[in-house]
Amino acid sequence: MIRTLEQMEGMVLALRKKYRVAVAWAQDTNSIGALDKAVKKGVINAVLIGNTSEIRRTCKILSVDENNFTLVESKNEILASSEAIRLVKYGEADIVMKGLVGTDKFLKAVMDKENGLMIPGAVLSYVCAMELPEYDKLLFITDPAVIPFPDLGQKVAMARYAIEIARKFGIEKPKIGLIGASEKPSHHFRYSADYTEMCKMAERGEIENCIMDGPLDIFLACDKKSVAIKGINTPVNGEADILLFPSLESSNPFYKGLMLFAKGEIAGLIMGTEKPVVVMSRSESEISKYFCIVLSCLMVN
Repeated sequence: MIRTLEQMEGMVLALRKKYRVAVAWAQDTNSIGALDKAVKKGVINAVLIGNTSEIRRTCKILSVDENNFTLVESKNEILASSEAIRLVKYGEADIVMKGLVGTDKFLKAVMDKENGLMIPGAVLSYVCAMELPEYDKLLFITDPAVIPFPDLGQKVAMARYAIEIARKFGIEKPKIGLIGASEKPSHHFRYSADYTEMCKMAERGEIENCIMDGPLDIFLACDKKSVAIKGINTPVNGEADILLFPSLESSNPFYKGLMLFAKGEIAGLIMGTEKPVVVMSRSESEISKYFCIVLSCLMVN
């Protein structure tokens, strides 16, 4: 079982494979720094698509050798996104990554019915693995980036994607906490009925390879002492591997708060696509972007 992002990196390095990453509008410092690190580690080759004069200027500021990359000129972020996705769609790259382009414009290109990367009928969602100083293993969080208010079908897809990634980390039967404000179902919270149905689906084997319970608050999901204090009987038992949130407006502030105030580092990925898609906030740290690249390499296999 992989418990840290460095252990994940070690697994990818041990594969001794090199993947091709196409980056859309790639002139920001954190992306170039992360890509340079991955190139030097021997994990990837990178195609940087964007304003090549700006890319060269950023490389100079960072003391990065521009010759480590293949540079492709593009007039704007929309064209850069389309070109990066085209390279992946037609086998000229293995992974596509967002640079300075806005997330909405980038995902619009990913979801394009003719030229995008969506799996037909799939749900587009985001899963991240977070490393926290106060938790003894990685914590997988979904969905803090894509779906504003997921319905039942989307929540089921979110759970299955998170399970798929967790199993890549050696977690054969991850514990999933369905997160709410309280452990008590209530008609005041729209997610309650969905959570009840999802737990039944897990019991019937319709959501496979997991232990699921909810609604749970964060303490019951992630703190065994709180489980004992409250006297709640839950199979998750304060040892959650995956936290599934009812909305983007609940999960996004949660994971960003952990990054800002609790020194959390993440590796995240868009799911529901034919090939790995790396989407990070433009303000994410260089090391988090690097770990996202490494995760995408793990998911290619």
